[in-house]
Amino acid sequence: MSVEETLKERRSTHGDYKETALYSQCFKDLARSASSWSNMSAAQKESVDMILHKVARVICGNPDEPDHWVDIQGYAKLAEGKK
Repeated sequence: MSVEETLKERRSTHGDYKETALYSQCFKDLARSASSWSNMSAAQKESVDMILHKVARVICGNPDEPDHWVDIQGYAKLAEGKK
């Protein structure tokens, strides 16, 4: 599969890249401004970043794509108790 074919396929599940990136960055900026951000471990911060990235894909792309939801669950599990 070519890069172009992959990008076309992903657009149907992940949405328009620029729109998804905009929402993802807005979510992450907001998270970093919260009072508990500095108290979180690297694993917790990374999981929050990835969850917010996946949420952006849900709202900009196909909300019925199972991988989005499975990934969100996975990142939450990875962060659980990682202080």
